Amino acid sequence: MHVLFVEDESKIANFVQAGLKEQGFVVDYCDNGNEGYIQAMDNEYDAIVLDIMIPGKDGLAILKSLRQAGRNVPVILLTARNELDDRLEGLNLGADDYIAKPFFVEELVARIHAVVRRSFGDRQNLLCVGPLKLDRIAREVTCDGQVVELTSREFNLLEYLMRSPGRVFTRTQILEHVWGYDFNPNTNVVDVCIQRIRKKIDSIGGLSWIESVRGVGYRFRNSHS
Repeated sequence: MHVLFVEDESKIANFVQAGLKEQGFVVDYCDNGNEGYIQAMDNEYDAIVLDIMIPGKDGLAILKSLRQAGRNVPVILLTARNELDDRLEGLNLGADDYIAKPFFVEELVARIHAVVRRSFGDRQNLLCVGPLKLDRIAREVTCDGQVVELTSREFNLLEYLMRSPGRVFTRTQILEHVWGYDFNPNTNVVDVCIQRIRKKIDSIGGLSWIESVRGVGYRFRNSHS
């Protein structure tokens, strides 16, 4: 899943980012509300984890602006333990959940999965194209009923392509959304990862699922005849 995390306390930011990435999340991080709001408006996220007390535009103001703009992305607020009024105001403004500091990353991960399930439903968490199925919550891929063993990076890349079958993605787009940060545009990490995925899923289904578009990038086929 692709998550935006807005938090100005560096210690919390570091351990949360590390914990989310260990669980296979792609994390965009901001340490202030002004940048966080721009990121939230300019990108499509599965969920946003938003601290209330941050420099610039505060968390409640960001939440209010997002909802007024019609953005229904699930939002989890981070609050101090005694900020009852802020929690209530956040829920009234449209927050999907809140978690009080201090907290365990495992709890945050569980809450992210929960709000995503509530917001998008099980159909959005199970991507199916022909005999290939990807479960975003269980992080499991099967082809013709057989489990395909993928690394975390391979899973994220396959999920990114399967969410929009038929759409062509450039290598730069894939790098930004799957790796989460900028690489040298001449790097071949995308091509190498694609080849590894192809070997694993094509060997089971006997079909070529990921198509190379010469001079552009890659796309996941809509279906196979």
